[in-house]
Amino acid sequence: MIHGLLWLPLLLIFVLLTTLGWLERRRQHLFRAWAEGAELAKLDGCGAARLVDGVLSWSTFSAGQLAEKDRFVIKQLELVELLALGSGEAPLTEEAQGACRLRLVGGGEQKDLPFSDAERARRWMAELMARSRCEL
Repeated sequence: MIHGLLWLPLLLIFVLLTTLGWLERRRQHLFRAWAEGAELAKLDGCGAARLVDGVLSWSTFSAGQLAEKDRFVIKQLELVELLALGSGEAPLTEEAQGACRLRLVGGGEQKDLPFSDAERARRWMAELMARSRCEL
């Protein structure tokens, strides 16, 4: 009897890991369908983003669906800044890694696009600025 009870926590862990794997697979499947036809797309712990026809939109996952948070027209892009995710208006240094956000400024508005990886955010900065110049 005692040996059977020792296996019970392992069984629960197995069920938990299987469920988490299924949820991640579902999230990735939703992202692939949502990002189909996008010029630029990302999926990370902070959410998903895509660039389609000059409009950048980003979403978060909630209740098994992608819920759109905001959008920004790339033609209006004047400035892109890399900022720390949680500490106000602190700019991120070149060697900094981890969670951050891109501040998109243009057309009289500013929006923040969260990223979980600073290196990917830097690549997106360059790509967005190049695409905004092409749109003009």
